[in-house]
Amino acid sequence: MDESLIVRRETQIAAPPATVFAFLTDPQKILSWMGAEAETQVHPGGLYLVKDVGGRPGRTARGQFREVVPVHRLAYSFGWDGDDAVPPGSGLVEIDLIDRDGGTLVRMTHTGLPNAEQCANHAKGWAHYLGRLGVAAAGGDPGVDDFARRLAV
Repeated sequence: MDESLIVRRETQIAAPPATVFAFLTDPQKILSWMGAEAETQVHPGGLYLVKDVGGRPGRTARGQFREVVPVHRLAYSFGWDGDDAVPPGSGLVEIDLIDRDGGTLVRMTHTGLPNAEQCANHAKGWAHYLGRLGVAAAGGDPGVDDFARRLAV
């Protein structure tokens, strides 16, 4: 595996692992930090779907859960509907939730990206969305998602 094509992120969130897990798996909670519509079937083989990511109509993330260990770990295939470079199922997102310092250390790895450009784009996206997840899971309001607008500038 080409290490240069792996996105790794860690962030500390001021909420327990069970809360963070819920914000990663419950469709209503997902919408507080990403997307305009979400559907999840949180079991191996179940659907992971988030529509209008970044405020972009038609930008749909799709995959299937591969591993679900409640409040500790998620792994799901990942890709974008209609995207030849990163189609659904082409990548793998692994998220570990570690109880640390009265909150949760979120350790995320995204593999299967095809090139350096896609890796850089997804690194920016993950930095943005893990920050929003941290605010939402801690009980705050991350505000309107302006990621697509910020990319256009």
